[in-house]
Amino acid sequence: MKYPNFKDLILFEDNDFIVINKPPFLASLDERGGSGETNVLRLAKQYSDDAQVCHRLDKETSGALIIAKNPEAYRHASMQFERREVDKTYHAVVDGHVIFDKLLIDLPILNDGNKNVTIDRAEGKRAETIFDSLKYYKHYTLVECKPITGRMHQIRIHLATQRAAIVGDEMYRGKEVFLSSIKRGYKLTKGEEEQPIMKRFALHARHLVFKGLNDQDIVIDAPYPKDFATLIKLLDKFDA
Repeated sequence: MKYPNFKDLILFEDNDFIVINKPPFLASLDERGGSGETNVLRLAKQYSDDAQVCHRLDKETSGALIIAKNPEAYRHASMQFERREVDKTYHAVVDGHVIFDKLLIDLPILNDGNKNVTIDRAEGKRAETIFDSLKYYKHYTLVECKPITGRMHQIRIHLATQRAAIVGDEMYRGKEVFLSSIKRGYKLTKGEEEQPIMKRFALHARHLVFKGLNDQDIVIDAPYPKDFATLIKLLDKFDA
């Protein structure tokens, strides 16, 4: 994989924080077992010596990610995440025509530490997400997701419980989107195997609000990466 120039990812920077638009397929931190592959933390440390990643996004998830440039900033951001004071908004494309109107999903999540995440009312930790449908297509829905807690795979598993799995999210039975399924009369050339429009699940950290060390709000909007933008453009054109 060709890694981006870290500077090109920066959406915001001051003396204490950097916020980047994380590309898909780039891990936030060193993964367990230390594969040694490039990740956000390593790129950030090359840019700013004391950089620390303040939270994480799944490897396939794109979007706004906060990096602290010094220990005080890291503590300041960590406390906001702990107190659930960071306002996080994600966009997801899900299977089906799904009507969500400020729907609160409050289902506890159990993470056994092996990337195996389940809903478990007895043993799970509290997990809350608010969902709103933003745009309806014939076969899909663009959904706004606001996680109140920050459990692993929270948005993905909460959507799956509503029979609205994120497209391309094989772990939670989300199906890939193919152009042939939305474009009438679409024909493949002989012998060609059709590729999905997106080669990952369609989840993007779109909007973020947190406080800097001066207690002023830092407001971030992260544009869609190319693959997510292409999916939306094709749905607008062929599935509206």
